Amino acid sequence: MTVDPMSYPRFGGPPRALAANADRERAVDVLKAGFAEGRLTKAEHDDRVGRVYAARTYGELGSLVADLPAGPLGGQARYLDSVPTDQTRVNGLAVAALAFGIAEFFTMGAAAIPALALGHLARQSIRRTGERGDGMALTAIVLGWGGLVVVACLVVMLLTISNAARHAVVINPATGLPIGFPGPPPGP
Repeated sequence: MTVDPMSYPRFGGPPRALAANADRERAVDVLKAGFAEGRLTKAEHDDRVGRVYAARTYGELGSLVADLPAGPLGGQARYLDSVPTDQTRVNGLAVAALAFGIAEFFTMGAAAIPALALGHLARQSIRRTGERGDGMALTAIVLGWGGLVVVACLVVMLLTISNAARHAVVINPATGLPIGFPGPPPGP
């Protein structure tokens, strides 16, 4: 069976083929345009958006937007601002995390915990919203762990030095050297 590709120009396959997430997003854009133009009520828009996300095939998607001018046979839905603003924004948590990561050098590692916490929160937020700043958040996490490692090494070193220094040194009156040190070599 041959299917005319012009019968479904908006979607990438025959009506019974499985739809992709990108196709669902295009259908939601058509519904947004229909709602913005006053062709759909809020209830109709919300109902159709829910059905779009539940749709499995191109045919199901086409039937949900076919009665709108920007539907399968219409043109592409256009907006005044073609670039979504939250994709161009930098995540604020990522900026704060990086600031704390850099501040570790000036606070002797005290900013490591906030850098780690904010870095992980920023990465979760970036995955959810699509904002930029994942590299900054990851850098803050690396700096945070690095700062914690350096502080831990310094603490271990200081404990070792203080433990060694607290032992009493007993001087041998005969040799004038600490006990346990070899004495002067025997003479002829």
